[in-house]
Amino acid sequence: MPPTKPSVLVVDDDARMLRMVESILQLEKYQVIRAIDGQDALDILNRQSPDLILLDIVMPGMDGYVVCKRIREFSQVPIIMVTAKGDDDEKVRCLDAGADDFITKPFSSRELAARTRVALRHTLLWDNRPEPIFSIDGLSIDFARHRVVLRGRELSLTRTAYRLLSCLARHAGRLLTPDQILEMVWGSEYVGEIHLLQVTIARLRQNLEDDARNPRYILTRPGIGYMMPKEVQADSICFVSESKSSVCAANN
Repeated sequence: MPPTKPSVLVVDDDARMLRMVESILQLEKYQVIRAIDGQDALDILNRQSPDLILLDIVMPGMDGYVVCKRIREFSQVPIIMVTAKGDDDEKVRCLDAGADDFITKPFSSRELAARTRVALRHTLLWDNRPEPIFSIDGLSIDFARHRVVLRGRELSLTRTAYRLLSCLARHAGRLLTPDQILEMVWGSEYVGEIHLLQVTIARLRQNLEDDARNPRYILTRPGIGYMMPKEVQADSICFVSESKSSVCAANN
């Protein structure tokens, strides 16, 4: 039997846009599933399991933000949101709603194909990397099962947030520059998109940290990059979040 082609659920109330996106994705050899609004998309997800969702923001009834949040209540399928403005506020809202990526209208067929390819490639890559369990101060990451447990409670993370956390854990003790992280987690096409990384780091800290402004697991060296320590010591604080200056102190 030939391998099954990846499937993409395209959600848009604009019939012309649906046809255009469908044509682009079919040329890339993807299966395309259409949904004309948010409720239609949710109904389809109850019956099918697409590999990726391309979700427009502006739709009648439920807008894309609401739909994305609803999907995240039961699924971690990768979601690329289609924005009209493309400004920082809208991009932040996309990521806060649970999206993995965004693309701004008007977009070229090459850009759409590239972002779709990256999302699907990383899903397959990170879904097939058996690794031992990484543990640090109540946080454990089971790479084989894709489980993140914090003090006995399993966390529900988006695929992108999981990849980011896994990347930092695999390089624990090493300071990584933003571009290094962007290339490893999102791909070389995303090098330079610092705001995407900053927003995703902030969302991840909200899941992990007791005080996101004084992080213990994801540390920042302002102007240089990010790292996860190999161990957390209660009497030592090194690095801080973007909102503060760099500090390294120990109580002996």
